[in-house]
Amino acid sequence: MAGVQKTFALILGIVLLLVGIAGFITNPLVGLTGYFGTNLSQNILHVVAGLIGIYCGTKTAGKGFNMWTGWIALIVGILGFIPGVNTMLTTYLGVNTAISVLHIVIGIVSLGVYYGTDKS
Repeated sequence: MAGVQKTFALILGIVLLLVGIAGFITNPLVGLTGYFGTNLSQNILHVVAGLIGIYCGTKTAGKGFNMWTGWIALIVGILGFIPGVNTMLTTYLGVNTAISVLHIVIGIVSLGVYYGTDKS
């Protein structure tokens, strides 16, 4: 399944970029008042990660992006359920329970792609 790594990195990069941009616009889905809680800092992180994912998906192998995104998302998602740490994540990144769950799902899927497919 050559190319799965790059394709997944490209798709995830596009989604992260769109989510980051959407976070700057008042809407019911993403942002300070959205279902998936984000703030300015997290929106910027999503835009930067999205651009990196798009780059990795078009110019280089996406395997490193998928691995790092998977581990970071999984760890941030898990930290969102630890008392005390979750308060810090809410304060600095606007994280809420819904986005913590989403981070865990993205982490598992990204790591599944990384470890479960050809590394090209």
